[in-house]
Amino acid sequence: MASVSAPAQAAAAPAASLQRGIVKMVLSGCAIIVRGQPRGGPPPERQINLSNIRAGAMARRAAQAQPDSKDTPDEPYAFQAREFLRKKLIGKEVCFTVEIKTALGREYGIVYLGRDTTGENLADSLVNEGFATVRREGIRGNNPDQARLCELEDQSRASKKGLWSEGGGGTQSVRDLKYTIENPRNFVDSLHQKPINAIIEHVRDGSVVRALLLPDYYLVTVMLSGVKCPTFKREADGTEFTESFAAEAKFFTESRLLQRDVQIILESCPNQIILGTIMHPNGNITELLLKEGFARCVDWSMAVYTQGADKLRSAEKSAKERKVRIWKDYVAPTANMDQKDRQFVAKVMQVLNADAMVVKLNSGELKTIHLSSIRPPRIEGEEKNKDKDKRFRPLYDIPYMFEAREFLRKKIIGKKVNVTVDYIRAATGPGESTPAFSERTCATVTIGGINIAEALVSKGLATCIRYRQDDDQRSSHYDELLAAEARAIKNGKGLHSKKEAPIHRVADISGDTQKAKQFLPFLQRAGRSEAVVEYVFSGSRLKLYMPKETCLITFLLAGIECPRSSRNMPGGTQVAEPFSEEAMLFTKELVLQREVEVEVESMDKAGNFIGWLHIEGLNLSIALVEGALSKIHFTAERSNYYKTLVSAEEACRERKEKIWANYEEKPVEEVVYVTEEKERVANYRPVFVTEICDTLHFYTQDVETGSQLESLMETMRAEIAAQPPVEGSYAPRRGDYCIAKFADDEWYRARVEKVESPAKVHVFYIDYGNREVVSSTRLAAIPPAFSTRTLPAQATEHALAYIQVPLDEDVRADVVDCVVRDIQNSQCLMNVEYSGASCPHVTIQFGDTKDDVGLGLVKEGMVMVDVRKEKHLKKMVTEYLNSQESAKSARLNIWRYGDFRADDADEFGYRR
Repeated sequence: MASVSAPAQAAAAPAASLQRGIVKMVLSGCAIIVRGQPRGGPPPERQINLSNIRAGAMARRAAQAQPDSKDTPDEPYAFQAREFLRKKLIGKEVCFTVEIKTALGREYGIVYLGRDTTGENLADSLVNEGFATVRREGIRGNNPDQARLCELEDQSRASKKGLWSEGGGGTQSVRDLKYTIENPRNFVDSLHQKPINAIIEHVRDGSVVRALLLPDYYLVTVMLSGVKCPTFKREADGTEFTESFAAEAKFFTESRLLQRDVQIILESCPNQIILGTIMHPNGNITELLLKEGFARCVDWSMAVYTQGADKLRSAEKSAKERKVRIWKDYVAPTANMDQKDRQFVAKVMQVLNADAMVVKLNSGELKTIHLSSIRPPRIEGEEKNKDKDKRFRPLYDIPYMFEAREFLRKKIIGKKVNVTVDYIRAATGPGESTPAFSERTCATVTIGGINIAEALVSKGLATCIRYRQDDDQRSSHYDELLAAEARAIKNGKGLHSKKEAPIHRVADISGDTQKAKQFLPFLQRAGRSEAVVEYVFSGSRLKLYMPKETCLITFLLAGIECPRSSRNMPGGTQVAEPFSEEAMLFTKELVLQREVEVEVESMDKAGNFIGWLHIEGLNLSIALVEGALSKIHFTAERSNYYKTLVSAEEACRERKEKIWANYEEKPVEEVVYVTEEKERVANYRPVFVTEICDTLHFYTQDVETGSQLESLMETMRAEIAAQPPVEGSYAPRRGDYCIAKFADDEWYRARVEKVESPAKVHVFYIDYGNREVVSSTRLAAIPPAFSTRTLPAQATEHALAYIQVPLDEDVRADVVDCVVRDIQNSQCLMNVEYSGASCPHVTIQFGDTKDDVGLGLVKEGMVMVDVRKEKHLKKMVTEYLNSQESAKSARLNIWRYGDFRADDADEFGYRR
């Protein structure tokens, strides 16, 4: 039993004076700690022991430093006595008189509930309820307090209360106190984050408490989730170091929670540390600590906080703004910025990589913005040192960098976004392993209420930056970013996926003349091709990414001449022409990183493609001319856009805008043009005729490249035989290149021309010129190694020069049969004579006799002569006309009834 009688050596206190205090803690049924009122810090405390009574001793854990010692359990009714006082006194004001003070400083006295002695005498109440016994040894007859206590004890014994009840000294009133939990993680998980009743037994510091969990009497240490208060640290030499405001934070928590009835939500148990939230009827202590500046948010445990992390951040923000307690010297990262610079709306002009973009402010100023607290994909470890000889292209060579950039580009390019600046990252110099960085403006960017950084992280296309606890330069939505990253890791998305990272093999054929030449026919035949503008060199010079062909090309706008930008030349720097910068900015704002369509017409000697670029129905060449930022180039005359270009340029010239500001019309001089006569060039080359159409157009292969085609076909068929395609797995689309199984059960390269149904797909065999309708089950995707980039399509369309085929179907069929019989599947000699609307017109000679096939048809009276007006072709036309006259005289074939080409002979299917 804990005795509270005064030892023999104690001296009686002088005349007892009435003192007051607030009960901080009840140590046992006969001892309490009272404190004064706080004034500028934690108040003084003193322990008061109740005179003349004794109550059971509370359980005590064995000393950790003494292995042989054992845990001491509660004495009977010790806990009930403590609870009796705790529920009456904690946080209440009491008054007391000190009767005895021992040599060691222990004080014994009488305690009353309330401000004066009219209140409840606690010793009387304890004895009356049977929770304490009276010390009867050495009772002084003149002591009325002792006499009264003895009388109360007798009454309690008679009523069989507490200790005096039947079996009162037994174990039924003793707690089964558990100091350790075998598996804390399983214990926490088994509670499923449900509130559990508890009593806070001890406060170590503002954010760590010792709690007694009810009704099973587990004594556990709980750390508040999401926050950390200043602490009391012990150095290696044993000296104790107290952080600023540690004592104040501890008192703040003690005065509100110590020995209070609370509910605790146990939320997680990382590394044997139990994290939880303490719920008191008067509020959440975690939020209060933050709001009063006694704690700061911690990221590692914020994620498990179940009451809303945004509330904690908001409370911390409030304390920072008021600069209270630990934040007294706090300076906000954006404190020196005006409100208009902290929050603004801007248009996204360019996405630099997965965490940065260039935006245009309302003032027209361009500003680079970095997304706060995220890190784009990067190469780490051994990957950095691989392929040192290979030119490193971060966008394509860093796993998921291209996907991240594309996600941002499709989401925000050209759109208005809301920007909230979180902090300015100061410029850093180069270190041993870190590059130099200029000053960075880091912000939270949203569009339509969606946080772009959070969306990136949730898809596994970026990761969160981890900060030191005292580093306040972070995103204002940092907790959402951490939660998004946790979801991405759990779902195995992007960077967190266990699958192999996607590989992007993008061929850069910019400036490679040989590759460009091979690629040109393909782009010309493709018509309008999809592209993404990757870079703008000047108003009319761009770099394009062709997604379908996975290659990069340099593209020059056709039909215009833009002012040249400054550039370094061998002889020095070339000065920029007026309005070159404006033209480049105009093009950037309109098309940079946008999806466009291009029509390739030709290429220059440096391997740059020339053509027309369209964005959302707008021709960029016309737009530049209309904006008075470009002039028409003479090559535009043969284009379909020439009239539009001329009218736009004339309007700008009249208004004298920009490049036309100093324009003066020159007097028109009469110029006599002298045209030089060209000579017909006969440059016959060997070809193999593979297909002849009903229109008398035919397809040929170059004999010189025939061996390449044979080698490609053999290799392709061997690969297909080794890895046959899955039948029906290919979904054909118009314009796609594929492989098709011909009637001979061999695979050939083809292009899909039309899809009627899965059973009827029209294909064109690009190396032979023939067409066929097949089922989609006889088609498969073309292996990349055998695409048209490896070897262009070998079948080229031609028509016979200098001849006209009658419209009559029977006569035309006879002509086609004759030509098929003569030259199909045979090697001939071919010369290009002039261009036609759809294909070149050529003359064909037999390989052995060198006789002209077209001229032979004219001589036999099978066809008519197409009289060309070009002077350099006059000799050939004359030869053909003479042969036609001979056939007419002999009345051969179509001339057997004479010259039918009268004006009224249309009904016969003939006309001049």
